[in-house]
Amino acid sequence: MSFSFSSNKTERVFNNADSFAIAFDKEWEDQKSALNYNVNDQEENIRIVLKTLKDHPFVIHSPKEAEQVARFRIRLLGLD
Repeated sequence: MSFSFSSNKTERVFNNADSFAIAFDKEWEDQKSALNYNVNDQEENIRIVLKTLKDHPFVIHSPKEAEQVARFRIRLLGLD
């Protein structure tokens, strides 16, 4: 089952880690460009991004796993 998410209604998201990772990477980069990104507080930045993605099916159904995926993406891709 897919869900529509974000301002782009043609974008489809799924209740799985891969779909969440794609959304997380995009939102993380968007937040880095925003004024509320704090280069010294990665934990706060993660909270901001997860709050922004709170309607993503994976965050709704698996919040702890979503947080783990977020931390993994940051380490894996050097997104900090």
